[in-house]
Amino acid sequence: MGEVDEVTARLRARAAELDALERRLAQEDAAIRADRADATADDEHDPEGSTLSGEWQRIEVLRRAAASDRAEVDAALARVAAGTYGVCEVCGRAIPAARLEARPTATRCVEHAA
Repeated sequence: MGEVDEVTARLRARAAELDALERRLAQEDAAIRADRADATADDEHDPEGSTLSGEWQRIEVLRRAAASDRAEVDAALARVAAGTYGVCEVCGRAIPAARLEARPTATRCVEHAA
């Protein structure tokens, strides 16, 4: 398997993980919305647990982060297809392999990452 194939496989695997996470979070969101619709769900006064509103906010933050990560993966796959993956968008030099290993969606070399 060539280097491009390995990168593509890693990115696609990450995309699949994010898709699964988004599906799970959508299910959790639906369950919380159902709980909120229940007239007997008075969790706002339960001192021992988190509120439904708090859980909904937590899930929403996670959903947004997953969607953002997925967009970064899609952009990285587009760069692979265009032959520009691993090239710093600022200086045009190669992004070190160790950086791409740690952050496969990186668009900048270490010098320009800050």
